Amino acid sequence: MTSLVFSTLSGPLALESGVFGLLVIVLVVGLVMRSGAGRIPGAVALSGLVLLAVASFMTKAGSSALDGTFVVDDLALFAKRLFLVSAALSVLAGLGLKAESMSRRSTEYHVALLASLLGMLVVASARELILFFVAFELMSIPLYFLTGFSKRDERAPEGALKFFLVGSISSAVILYGISFVYGATGLTAMSAIPAPLSAGNSLAMLGLGLMMAGLGFKIAAVPFHMWVPDTYEAAGTPFVAWLSIAPKAAGFVVIFRLYIEGVGEGAMLWVPAAAAVASVTILAGNLMAIPQKNIKRLLAYSGIAHIGYLLIGLAAMSIGGVGMMLFYLVAYLFGNMGAFFVVQAVADSEGSDDIDVYKGLARRSPALALALLVFLLSLGGIPFMAGFWAKLFIFWAVVQNGMYWLAFLGAVATVVALYYYLVVASRMYIDAPAKPDRIPVPMPVLIAILLCAVGVIGMGAYPEPWVQAAMRAAATLF
Repeated sequence: MTSLVFSTLSGPLALESGVFGLLVIVLVVGLVMRSGAGRIPGAVALSGLVLLAVASFMTKAGSSALDGTFVVDDLALFAKRLFLVSAALSVLAGLGLKAESMSRRSTEYHVALLASLLGMLVVASARELILFFVAFELMSIPLYFLTGFSKRDERAPEGALKFFLVGSISSAVILYGISFVYGATGLTAMSAIPAPLSAGNSLAMLGLGLMMAGLGFKIAAVPFHMWVPDTYEAAGTPFVAWLSIAPKAAGFVVIFRLYIEGVGEGAMLWVPAAAAVASVTILAGNLMAIPQKNIKRLLAYSGIAHIGYLLIGLAAMSIGGVGMMLFYLVAYLFGNMGAFFVVQAVADSEGSDDIDVYKGLARRSPALALALLVFLLSLGGIPFMAGFWAKLFIFWAVVQNGMYWLAFLGAVATVVALYYYLVVASRMYIDAPAKPDRIPVPMPVLIAILLCAVGVIGMGAYPEPWVQAAMRAAATLF
């Protein structure tokens, strides 16, 4: 028994075992301390996540478990590092929340977050349809609860219900698609998919089409995006910062596994669909962001547009395209999470997420305004921020495949996006402040903002190591 436990902790399931163990520790701490726990469960979760994130960078690729249905390759490790780092940043910022619920129910919050994270880690390594679906549900169900965590906020139940209903429908569609794939192959292993697909089996095509639609809900691609704005507006900001990147990255990993690695040479069949969805998503996300008066809704529609940019890389269907999608996800992690953390600080002080409360922010809190400007410029793709290289590399990937029109569309949409980002910047730097007092920033939130700013500027100044890591991860698929 002891050797079995040791091999689990040091083998392919080491990170998953670590997260599960951390979940149990946080739960026990909360149960023992009960109402006196306060923010201690959050501090314990943060400490564990930092250690696990460090351990993930020391983990080597090449192992597998469960008869090859669970693999630890470069793609899985890349995704797991992203999940762990983003979760640690979210928990860190959450320690600075003023909300009473984070003190009274901190244990519930962090146990649910760790459970969702555990599902993401398994998703990244899954190469079997049932394992993938179960892990995806383990990831998704806690997210519904966390969306409605602030029960006293009248928007939270509505946002959580909408997210739950859409998520449940998407899960049903994915499961229905899996049933058709199983009917065509007689197996649930992803390695069995290419044979019927190459033979033109319509049942396999239907199943993969349904699964793609279900995953479209998970990554919030148009026309499956309707849950995003209300969910972002209703949920707590540190959680939304994590929701905006980690579950979507998990969805893209599944797409890579299924529609590139899984289907083999049949991957080119999905290029027209990826290009079409990318085009619609980019246009709809950017255009719907323009009239927004609430900054969380603006970032929600902006996030939808960024999903479209990511899908451009999928349309390239090449090592370069997938590699630059992975690079884009890291750049988006730092830029988008950083922006949400600034929003958290301002909202806690002003009691509102309206864009108008940012008037004169540069005079009230120059450092906070500068940080938000850096994040917005990165999201807008301004040289030489992380987001600039992310967009440039994505566009270059499709240009190399002759899809000039898609790169042109993305470039034009980037200019449109700059408009609504600069609207926020003009409020901060041009408009007069409504009040003169400074905006206080709790130390955990300040540290999270600084870490994100370092990531954005560091990737912008020296993108090469990140590009190489992303390309190594993408090469495992081809």
